[in-house]
Amino acid sequence: MTGIDGEALMQRLSMATGDVRGRLTPNAPMDQITWFRTGGPAELLFQPTDEDDLKNFLQALPADIPVKVVGIGSNLLVRDGGIPGIVIRLSAKGFGQADAISDTRIKAGAAIPDKRLAAVALDAGIGGFHFYHGIPGAMGGALRMNAGANGVETRERVVEVYAIDRDGRKHTLTENEMGYAYRHSAASQDLIFTGALLEGYAEDRKTIEASMDAVQTHRETVQPIREKTGGSTFRNPDGTSAWKEVDKAGCRGLMIGGAQMSPMHCNFMINTGAATSHDLETLGETVRARVLEASGLRLEWEIKRVGIFKPGYEVQEFIGRML
Repeated sequence: MTGIDGEALMQRLSMATGDVRGRLTPNAPMDQITWFRTGGPAELLFQPTDEDDLKNFLQALPADIPVKVVGIGSNLLVRDGGIPGIVIRLSAKGFGQADAISDTRIKAGAAIPDKRLAAVALDAGIGGFHFYHGIPGAMGGALRMNAGANGVETRERVVEVYAIDRDGRKHTLTENEMGYAYRHSAASQDLIFTGALLEGYAEDRKTIEASMDAVQTHRETVQPIREKTGGSTFRNPDGTSAWKEVDKAGCRGLMIGGAQMSPMHCNFMINTGAATSHDLETLGETVRARVLEASGLRLEWEIKRVGIFKPGYEVQEFIGRML
């Protein structure tokens, strides 16, 4: 499948999706979803009503049509050519709830914002979730990338994860089966996470609130949270911090088009107002090249880049590297 033609894809699937209860949107503008506010359209965006709606849709979907899952768009860079095939975005109504089911356990949907999950834990007096107060994402992304902050990772809270595969089959995975590592899960990319059972510990609400306040103060002090950004651009290499390597390579404040490495926190890439996804990815690859030249380190992207390039605007890895 090449190019983006949501109306044609919608027509092709009209028979298979007749019983779908969720929303199907052809040529959906992804620049209204991503925090960078850039990128081309999703060929066909599907927002399922609930798990059964998602399961039935996937079972009816022809195997040759690609599927991509997105969350709230906080660490997502959609290329300017858009995303071919189906983009699935779980609805807040169907997948955005979280409930304390015991003194230490919370059952959460994959679409609940991390910050909201921290608030649910606070209300229930369950400790260990304060770090989510500072993560600008949703639970599904946290499960996929083992999101963490302030010395705590998602893997420490996971009891089991619920998912549906590309063929519409439901799965339950234990924390061990998720294969967690730093900012990584070994779980199949074929799986769409729909929720999780999480466990913390009983803690005084005032203590939890103080921890959450400390997280918020830290973010406001050192991160450009009011900019159009995707959070941390690169993963921390072993033994050092990505921002230190970016700074050492002279890339703090570096601009390409409307994209800039934040002067405030140089591992944050920002859209200063008129950036394209091409500007942002070119900037990221230029930084990777300069860090490689300066330190011999190959920084790895933490931001997820999806979709296809606009013809004539392809971006090569480590662009600008001096050979």
